[in-house]
Amino acid sequence: MPFLIPFLVILVLALVLASSCIKIVPQAQAVVVERLGGYLTTWSVGIHFKVPFVDRMAKRVVLKEQVVDFPPQPVITKDNVTMQIDTVVFFQITDPKLYAYGVENPIMAIENLTATTLRNIIGDLELDETLTSRETINTQMRASLDIATDPWGIKVNRVELKNIIPPAAIQDAMEKQMKAERERREAILRAEGEKTSTILVAEGKKESAILDAEAEKQAAILRAEAKKEATIREAEGQAEAILKIQQANADGLRMLKEAAPDANVIQLKSLEAFAKAADGKATKIIIPSEIQGLAGLAKSVVEVGKEN
Repeated sequence: MPFLIPFLVILVLALVLASSCIKIVPQAQAVVVERLGGYLTTWSVGIHFKVPFVDRMAKRVVLKEQVVDFPPQPVITKDNVTMQIDTVVFFQITDPKLYAYGVENPIMAIENLTATTLRNIIGDLELDETLTSRETINTQMRASLDIATDPWGIKVNRVELKNIIPPAAIQDAMEKQMKAERERREAILRAEGEKTSTILVAEGKKESAILDAEAEKQAAILRAEAKKEATIREAEGQAEAILKIQQANADGLRMLKEAAPDANVIQLKSLEAFAKAADGKATKIIIPSEIQGLAGLAKSVVEVGKEN
C-alpha cells in the first residue's frame, strides 16, 4: 500500500501531461508551433501532438476574414481643406507563419499604414473629387495595403471609406449649394411645365380652329349641293311644265286639224286668241280686216237672235 499512492500520483501526472500534449485545432484556425524557441511547424485543422517541455504553441491564428473599423483620421485635400475620414478594412490571414513573425502588432501596423496611405491619396485630390470618388479611393487603398501587408501574411480584400466629415463651414456651404441647386431644378421644372402647358393649349386652339374651318367647309359644300339639287329640280319642273304645255298645244292643233274647220271657225278662234291676249290689260289692239268683218257678222247674228 505505501507504494500505491506514489504510483497513482505518477499515473495522474502522466495522464495530465499526456493530455496537455494532445491538441485539437478547430476549423478556420491555425497554430504556430515552436521548438526550443524556434519555428517548428504550423498546425492546421485536426488533432496534433507536441513534445512536452520542448514544443510550444506560439500563436493561434484565425483564418476567417476579419473586419477592423479604424477611428476617423484627419486628412488634408489638395485645396487645403482638412476633413475627418474613417475607414473599414476587410482582411484575411493567408500565411500564419508570416503573420506571427512578420510584424509585432499587425492590427496597429494596418491602422497606421491605412492612415498614411489615405493621406497620400487624398492629398492629390480636391474636395469635390474626394466627395465623388469614393470607389476610386477604395480601389487605390486596397491595392496599396495589399502590397504592403503581403510580407506579413495578410491579404486585404476590401477597403471602404465609412464617413467623410468635412469642416462645419464647408458643410454649411454645401447645404446652401444643394438648396440652391434644388431651387434651380424646381424653377426649371416649373418653367418646362408652363411651357408644355402653353404649347398644348396653343395646339388645342389650332386643332379647334382647323376643325371649325373643316366643319364650315363641309356645311358650305352641303348647302351648295342642296341648292344645286333644288335648282335642278326646279328646272326639271319648269321643263316638264313647258313640255306639257307644248304637248297640250300640239294635241289641240292635232284635234283642230282632225276636225277640219272651215275659214270662219279659224277666224273666230283667232278672235278669241286676241281677246285673251288683251285680257283687259292692253289699251290698244290692232285687229286684221278679215277678223273685223267676222266680228261684225258675229254681232249681227247675236242681234237677230235677240229680236226673235
